[in-house]
Amino acid sequence: MVPLRLFLADDHENCTFWTAKLAGIAVRMVSGREAGDGKEAVEKVFLLEPDIALLDISMPRMNGLDAAREIMERGGRTKILILSVHDSQDVIQQVLDSGARGYVLKSDAMRDLIAAVDAVRSNKTFFTHKIAQAVFDRQIKRMSEHAKNRPTLVRKKRVGT
Repeated sequence: MVPLRLFLADDHENCTFWTAKLAGIAVRMVSGREAGDGKEAVEKVFLLEPDIALLDISMPRMNGLDAAREIMERGGRTKILILSVHDSQDVIQQVLDSGARGYVLKSDAMRDLIAAVDAVRSNKTFFTHKIAQAVFDRQIKRMSEHAKNRPTLVRKKRVGT
């Protein structure tokens, strides 16, 4: 199997280190420290052309979601995987809207990161259990609200007719 070119962008060096160490199975890092902010991440993704960019959300100069959007808008072939501590409904929706192929909570990274990288590498999506459940719950709520506002298609029979 061809080694995966993985790019990491996180403003915490220790997180970048353990993520690189964890993802190091059959993975070739495209550079050393990678990027510590979103602007640098965008520049390096286009310079290095990795297969997957693993982006933190909270970074200086440009957050990971804006970096993901810019990478996608500029037509980069790099697939985006978000790694973050944020799990609010608003942030989840922004991740989905950014074009990211996956979303791993840092609290789940030790368990799920390799599976997430493998899924994204195979052109699939990956969401940690908590994120997937939140997306599903939100969709069910939307469908329920939509059903309440939709006229019924079945007419009830009148008694005695």
